[in-house]
Amino acid sequence: MAMPGFVLQVRPRDDGDATIRVGFTVTKKIGNAVVRNRMKRRLRALARDLLPEKGIAGADHVLIGRQGGIERDYQALTAELAKALTRAASPDTGGHDKPREPRVHHGRGKGRSPRGGAHRQPASPTQEPA
Repeated sequence: MAMPGFVLQVRPRDDGDATIRVGFTVTKKIGNAVVRNRMKRRLRALARDLLPEKGIAGADHVLIGRQGGIERDYQALTAELAKALTRAASPDTGGHDKPREPRVHHGRGKGRSPRGGAHRQPASPTQEPA
């Protein structure tokens, strides 16, 4: 579930163990080590506050920090995580967001150019030369 401050991924383990496991990740795109560690501390605090009550038993939860997460208000992050956990637990979505629409590529792809070079298809002969 993508939220403005983080992305939540939930995967049931189906191993009979009801333990809630959690992991955290913040990429280098977010900032330097100080910023990333600060974001991970916020995510840990969110998980500590909400996962025991709203987490899915027997599932792995992964919180991925997003660019705007460090500036977001803690109460907003708490509300977003509660909403994401509710959506993940709902049976109507099966814990999954809607599938994405396929992306359309409008650039010049490999071998798809109508003109030029080694990628040009040989012309089909329509008439025999006289």
